[in-house]
Amino acid sequence: MSDIAASSADRIPLDRTAGKAVTLQFGDNALLPLLLGDHDRHLVRLEQGLGVRLSCRGNRVNIAGDPARVEAAQAVLTGLWRRLERGEGVSGSDVDTAIRMTEPDDPRLPLSDLPAIRTRRGAVSPRSPGQATYMDLLTGSEMVFGLGPAGTGKTYLAVAQAVAMLQAGKVDRIILSRPAVEAGERLGFLPGDLKEKVDPYLRPLYDALGDMMPAEQVVRRMGTGEIEVAPLAFMRGRTLSHAFVILDEAQNTTPVQMKMFLTRMGEGTRMVITGDLTQVDLPTGTRSGLRDALETLEGVAGIAVCRLSNRDVVRHPLVGRIVDAYDQRAAAERDTRDARRGCTAPAAEAAGK
Repeated sequence: MSDIAASSADRIPLDRTAGKAVTLQFGDNALLPLLLGDHDRHLVRLEQGLGVRLSCRGNRVNIAGDPARVEAAQAVLTGLWRRLERGEGVSGSDVDTAIRMTEPDDPRLPLSDLPAIRTRRGAVSPRSPGQATYMDLLTGSEMVFGLGPAGTGKTYLAVAQAVAMLQAGKVDRIILSRPAVEAGERLGFLPGDLKEKVDPYLRPLYDALGDMMPAEQVVRRMGTGEIEVAPLAFMRGRTLSHAFVILDEAQNTTPVQMKMFLTRMGEGTRMVITGDLTQVDLPTGTRSGLRDALETLEGVAGIAVCRLSNRDVVRHPLVGRIVDAYDQRAAAERDTRDARRGCTAPAAEAAGK
């Protein structure tokens, strides 16, 4: 049984804005240290991430700040407490996830209402509002384009959904594919036979599979054909029925390859196409098949598009800041180019006169 009591009262304005105070009282003193974290680390992280003031005395946690932020903090603490009551742990990443779920543009509270992908290895839950939206689309749409920077879980969540549907008997097989294109590399320069050449390009897909099911089961299902991991070129001429098909790193396809892949879809098949349009490794001047497909197909009935952003990066916190830094530099370079064009245009007109 849950044992949380709450009381609230208006406070003197905080930082010159109307403030609010709430006190949560937790009934299990053995679980409370797990909620607070070692040396109150979780509490400090929540305070910084949510923009509220938190203090703990005994079995009570006081929350003070902007009314909307206080309500969000109350929902987050209550949701994390529910996890502890169910016997689940609360880690630093769980705290960061709860903070991301309070994003004002797309809040996803209470935490207990979030979607989950259930495999035999356990439930996979979203760790950002964008991931929650993506998981909803994976559940309800036959074809999904998942776009976003590194670390947003595009491929991982798609593989989780594929494994869940295979284990539930909703599809007969999983097909995972990637174009064999990488920055500055060519397959012909790699040693070994064809499998040894392409395996390094497909390694992220193997890694995701290994998180969803035991390694021996992955090997067995690959042996029976229930799981297939292959380069995109192997898709030509096939019709893929009753399968969950994932095309990863789709920004490195050409328009011809992308059309070929999308038209492989057969009866009872789900398709997920993932990619990052800022990481195109095609030869200069070659148009990305992912960009071409989005411009051609967006708005077509039955096709869903989920755009994840830097806010959905769930790897190390530095990854999000690195992506932001590169985006800011790219924006500055675009502004500089635009300014130069603006300066040269009047000069060209003058020369023409």
